[in-house]
Amino acid sequence: MKNIIVGQSGGPTAVINGSLYGVVSEGLRQNETIRHVYGMVNGIEGFLNDRYIDMGALDEANELEFIKTTPGAYLGSCRYKLPEDLNDPVYPKLFQKLNEKEIEYFFYIGGNDSMDTVSKLSRYAAAIESNIRFIGIPKTIDNDLVETDHTPGYGSAAKYVATTVREIVTDASVYDNKKSVTIVEIMGRHAGWLTAASVLARKFEGDNPVLIYLPEVAFDQDAFLEKVKNGLETTSNLVVCISEGINNGKGTFICEFASDVGVDNFGHKMLTGSGKYLENLIKEKLGVKVRSIELNVCQRCSSTMLSGTDHEESVNAGVYGVQAAIAGETGKMISFKRHSHHPYEVSYETADVNIICNEEKPVPTEWIINDGSDISDDFIAYAAPLIQGDVDLPVKDGLPVFAYRK
Repeated sequence: MKNIIVGQSGGPTAVINGSLYGVVSEGLRQNETIRHVYGMVNGIEGFLNDRYIDMGALDEANELEFIKTTPGAYLGSCRYKLPEDLNDPVYPKLFQKLNEKEIEYFFYIGGNDSMDTVSKLSRYAAAIESNIRFIGIPKTIDNDLVETDHTPGYGSAAKYVATTVREIVTDASVYDNKKSVTIVEIMGRHAGWLTAASVLARKFEGDNPVLIYLPEVAFDQDAFLEKVKNGLETTSNLVVCISEGINNGKGTFICEFASDVGVDNFGHKMLTGSGKYLENLIKEKLGVKVRSIELNVCQRCSSTMLSGTDHEESVNAGVYGVQAAIAGETGKMISFKRHSHHPYEVSYETADVNIICNEEKPVPTEWIINDGSDISDDFIAYAAPLIQGDVDLPVKDGLPVFAYRK
């Protein structure tokens, strides 16, 4: 009889707790093999400070089901980067704590940086001949992890983006007697998967958003202004969607033309303001009414627009992760393999986490058309199945009921 420990890391999503539910529920079901399922509070950083809880108590209190549809990270998150040097004293300290809790299976739910943590821990375990198995459960609204068709969190965020952009388009069309531009800034540092989902908002050919810009293609400000000017000739209320990470192709983000940009603990630039910069540019150069809207964290925390497909797959990823670890796998990430668009069919597999961490999967350039200002039908065929289905939320007094860690 051994124990499981699970943690969450990085930015949360609307379904990251679905994967947590999958790990915990499957771990508790395997009661002939697993004695306890522990949860790290605030990820690996919290565990190093002896912060963890027994997840079995939630099941006994009939609260585990509420986790499944709760956005955010129930266990709390962190952005703690393990040292590159595996001889650093943090590793024996961490493994001592794991051994004291009789941990046999370690699960980390997160994106690229979280897979880096799984890679380092699994390599250190191999070096000291530890039996602890390490599995990564993918999550990211950015959809930029390699070795998987897509990631849990993306489908729900894409559904939110497409729905919200359609709402913005409808609102912008109210007044038709004066030309105006609405710029919608959407998350996406180096990969534009989420911004590309705005194309799903269109109701017919030529509908808004007329222009869509991703960071995979160099952004030319002069060409942009010309397209906006031409677009206003046929669409008086022009809607433009951009990724926060659009750049000039030479390493400079568009938002950097307006202000200094700080960095986080992993050295990533903290991007904001691309929409506001372009708003001011259009006002100055074209003299038309313009506003910018930043969707910000709403893209990742909306439970009311959960994709049924995304929700189901997030749970299944957690369940499959436990099964894979018990079967003997380690140093792996759960991945999705798509077999067809129509009907939509995927299977669950494992991939080597060492070739996943610190890599990013961009939107294929052949899916970006019209000189980098639009998205092709191939993307629509890819993304449409991921936003399908609705999820019934537990509700009380007209509001959703979420699980809260006490």
